[in-house]
Amino acid sequence: MSGRLRVLPLGGVGEIGKNMTVVEYDGRIVVIDCGLRFPTADMMGIDLVLPDFTYLREHVDAIEAIVITHGHEDHLGALPWVLRELGQTSVPVVYGGQLTVAMARSKLDEHKLREVNLQVLPVGDTAQAGPFTIERIHLTHSIPDAGGVALTCPLGTVLFTGDYKFDQTPVGGPPADMARLAELGRERLLLLCGDSTNADRPGVSDSESVVGPNLERVFHHCKGRIVVTCFASNIHRVQQVVDAAIANDRKVSLVGRSMRKNVNIGRSLGHISVPDGLLVQPREVDQFPDERLVIISTGSQGEPLSALRRMAYRDHPQVELKRGDTVVFSATPIPGNERAVNETIDRLYHIGCDVVTARDAPIHASGHGYAEELKMMLNLTRPRYFMPVHGDFKRMKLHAELAQAVGIPGDAIFRLENGTPLEIDGDGARLGDPETAGLVFVDGVDIGDVADVALRDRRMLSADGILIIVATISEQDGSSVVAPEVLARGVPFLDDDGQVVDEVRDAVEDSLDRAAEQRVTEIDVIEEMLHDDVAAFLYNKLRRRPMVLPVVVEV
Repeated sequence: MSGRLRVLPLGGVGEIGKNMTVVEYDGRIVVIDCGLRFPTADMMGIDLVLPDFTYLREHVDAIEAIVITHGHEDHLGALPWVLRELGQTSVPVVYGGQLTVAMARSKLDEHKLREVNLQVLPVGDTAQAGPFTIERIHLTHSIPDAGGVALTCPLGTVLFTGDYKFDQTPVGGPPADMARLAELGRERLLLLCGDSTNADRPGVSDSESVVGPNLERVFHHCKGRIVVTCFASNIHRVQQVVDAAIANDRKVSLVGRSMRKNVNIGRSLGHISVPDGLLVQPREVDQFPDERLVIISTGSQGEPLSALRRMAYRDHPQVELKRGDTVVFSATPIPGNERAVNETIDRLYHIGCDVVTARDAPIHASGHGYAEELKMMLNLTRPRYFMPVHGDFKRMKLHAELAQAVGIPGDAIFRLENGTPLEIDGDGARLGDPETAGLVFVDGVDIGDVADVALRDRRMLSADGILIIVATISEQDGSSVVAPEVLARGVPFLDDDGQVVDEVRDAVEDSLDRAAEQRVTEIDVIEEMLHDDVAAFLYNKLRRRPMVLPVVVEV
């Protein structure tokens, strides 16, 4: 054996979302996954969060391929942004399963990236990418065409599980290819990079096949309209909702752009079967009796712009929820989304809707394996080295403990951070020197590293408001010419009679007088003095720190 293998996570380690890993051997690179995550509540105005792919930009000529394990946003969603920045022809090929490639093509078309070489790599087939042999291995998840990726180089084979569970009775397709996993184990797998999402849940996850009959039972007891929300990419779940609607003699309406798009892709590939005449356009839902209608909607995670969230806040242009509607959450909150989901549910109760969640009935099955399934993966593949991924630090630690429980030595287990490479050669494995990693924000149509100061300013505006001061001074001596204007927006505790505003004007006059006495004539210096003086006054008066923007005009 010769050469050195580097496995560099740029996202998805110590967090849930934005999965991206660089695998490098002999100076050549294969990228596994290209995901994003959604912003947290304190990321004001940010639309999406991507991995920092500076390393890829700096080594773009070394990239042989990108391989996407499956079509969920946290594994696929960043692909258009990355290819737009790197150049859509700079990556020789992007591999994935049939559904994954179709979803990727749809996303790339929206970004007018039509020259990208997308190729379907069927499970069991192999492709060569520089020194790597790429193989997709069939695994079961909550979306069709999910699979692990085995990368073989002269040093050995690395297996990325992607998201998986060992579902013995999956809704569509066969169970996971446990025989191939065991074969990799017999061949002495070099490194396993395993999904840690449910490492904190003991036992074995429920089969997806139990969800359909339970949905039928829930529908049977509902008198009015039914709104079901689930992940738009959970094609199997959408099929089960459709089947439950048919069993209860109800029509179906798809609400949400991503829901309609993914169902159309699923139907074209044969993953979803919808009888002719079953679907109703969203604008026509009011024309059908409540007891004859099921609405399938996006918004299971409380996303601000999703269809269900807009319905809950009475902001949806076509569907208005009302007392007697039943909203079924056929999903569980992703860690970090609990607050947004709870707020949405509370708004639904305020309207008068009934709400059914996975706590109330077994209407959801996780797509990620529980602890016993993670141990099964470890026992089947018997890796020489193990690296938990796809989880926060707590879940990665628990996954590492599961690995030790099945006999993997502690010094062969590596819990990394984004940007820290694992380096393996003939002498063993060790951590390498850190590389650039972090967050890249999508804000509107722009992409980049929004400076911390910008987010801090947005948080300040949301908390304490803004105060704009317009001061007019003499060009000759800097004295105040007319009374300063004070404009306040969102500043709490300003009294109605304007007393505080008058006191702010007095503080501005005092600051201008001090600047005139000190013969300060530079506009930027005067504005700085105004900012500091007014900010200090407001804090002493209100114990608040609104953003203060002074504007000085000379006449």
